[in-house]
Amino acid sequence: MPMLERYDFFQEAYFVNDVEQACEKWNKLYRAGPFVIVPHHKTDSFMYRGTDQEADVSYAFGYLGDMMIQFIAQHDETPSIYRDMYGPGEEGFHHVGLLVNNYAEEKQRIMDMGFELACELHADDVDACYIDTRTTSGGFTELHDDPAHILNTFAGWKRAHELWRAGDAAIMQGG
Repeated sequence: MPMLERYDFFQEAYFVNDVEQACEKWNKLYRAGPFVIVPHHKTDSFMYRGTDQEADVSYAFGYLGDMMIQFIAQHDETPSIYRDMYGPGEEGFHHVGLLVNNYAEEKQRIMDMGFELACELHADDVDACYIDTRTTSGGFTELHDDPAHILNTFAGWKRAHELWRAGDAAIMQGG
């Protein structure tokens, strides 16, 4: 097997009760953002632990320096990678994200280490999966492939963070 690249974390993700409140709090405390909110996200294909159960979730994405910060809120009690860690009303760290250009190889490499594929999805022409690495990292590991359109989207969000000034909105309208 050829030597694979080393991938740095590009994202830290937190499970929260309210994505808008989390955006406002992190913006005030850390000057993170501005954030883009994706309400009630839907995928093109979805698998959670061998089923097609897809929870109703909303996301927020923004930057703090070079790190993308993601907030996730689940609006129902459907079994999910989020409910694997947190019950109703609970909040906290959920996963780190790796932006990879060898998605299938990296997924197989981590699974070959004995970690379980918990969730895999395809949305917006992007493949992503969540591997249950809680025994090592305290959270899940997301692998996210890196097509040009998503890299451009992320670059735009990062640029918005670089241009953000005190007094600007914590949440971008229209993303």
